[in-house]
Amino acid sequence: MNRHVVLFHLKEAAEELEKTIEEMADNPKFSEVEFGIAMGHAYHHLNTAWNGRNQTNKQFSACTERDFDRFRRFPKEAEFIYLDA
Repeated sequence: MNRHVVLFHLKEAAEELEKTIEEMADNPKFSEVEFGIAMGHAYHHLNTAWNGRNQTNKQFSACTERDFDRFRRFPKEAEFIYLDA
């Protein structure tokens, strides 16, 4: 697992979630559209952290559109250990 890649995307997702929480708490007019955009951004980084966890630093730096599309997909449920319990 490439910790550099995983940490980058987890930090990005955390920042998006923190920003979304603050905006939603402070702005009573925060819309469902804004929420959808923010969650899409957070999920992109969470999915990429998981799906791209084994890419090399070189692959991470030279990410292609094909890589981008592959990494941002939602993982399959079978990939998560906690579901085996």
